Amino acid sequence: MPCGGRSVDRVDNRTEVREFLITRRAKITPDQAGVPLYGQRRRVPGLRREEVAQLAGVSTDYYTRLEKGNLRGASDSVLDAIARALHLDDAERAHLLDLARAARAGAAREPRRRPRPQQVRPSLQHLLDAMTAAAAFIRNGRLDILAINPLGRAFYAPLHGASPGPVNLARYCFLDPGAADFYPDWADAADTTVALLRTEAGRDPYDRGLTDLVGELATRSDAFRSRWAAHDVRLHHTGSKRFRHPVVGDLTVGFNATELPADPGLTLTVYTAEPGSDSAEKLALLASWAATSDQAGTRPAAETA
Repeated sequence: MPCGGRSVDRVDNRTEVREFLITRRAKITPDQAGVPLYGQRRRVPGLRREEVAQLAGVSTDYYTRLEKGNLRGASDSVLDAIARALHLDDAERAHLLDLARAARAGAAREPRRRPRPQQVRPSLQHLLDAMTAAAAFIRNGRLDILAINPLGRAFYAPLHGASPGPVNLARYCFLDPGAADFYPDWADAADTTVALLRTEAGRDPYDRGLTDLVGELATRSDAFRSRWAAHDVRLHHTGSKRFRHPVVGDLTVGFNATELPADPGLTLTVYTAEPGSDSAEKLALLASWAATSDQAGTRPAAETA
């Protein structure tokens, strides 16, 4: 991925592999890995290459080749052994396998691929619109919001109109000054945003749109650039989030994100509030506000602010 203004055709897979494995190796201590120290002094806090190799049951020379970026010939069983040695979580293990698949595909000299236009089927929009008590939207791997229901549009009113083109959650998070107010836990939101983009880059290194987005964010945001260099990845399927909405104030919602099997690359995300809670009342108020705005044929005031 670019970290300057220069656009590239695809992710440099060997660099991605090397930096991912090095950063994972640096994060695990010998004590965590069960490596005896015998009083020896260490120059680095993480594991050495030979220690990872021993834990994975491969030679040091072979692991060194892998860490230099050559995953093309590595079997899934070897990758699983390395994942266990490095104590990778589910997201990190999946990312390692994605990087290996990209390395194998690279052997076929896959040509650069411009992003395919992604369209949401009308039936999916109907599904979104039927969710009247929940804020719901469909996004792609680059975090573009491609479809949204009325309550979701009211919920994300600060994002709509913030920049031309489709709403992009990553661009808003790092480039819009209002993001720090909208996300009370901005640092956590920023970490998650970058981890999702990094995960997507492993899945689809030939996505020109993603490459261009990362280049833009890395050029314009120090906060993004430092997080991107950490090579952290994450599965983001369920949990809770806090927001500070300009109309209803602070609220906490639970989220569920589901990948759509019939629409590869698209994810449905739904926000709901605990029944009877203060946040539920605020979400209902937001729904009423959205309905009133639609009937009046006007956009919510927060969108034009």
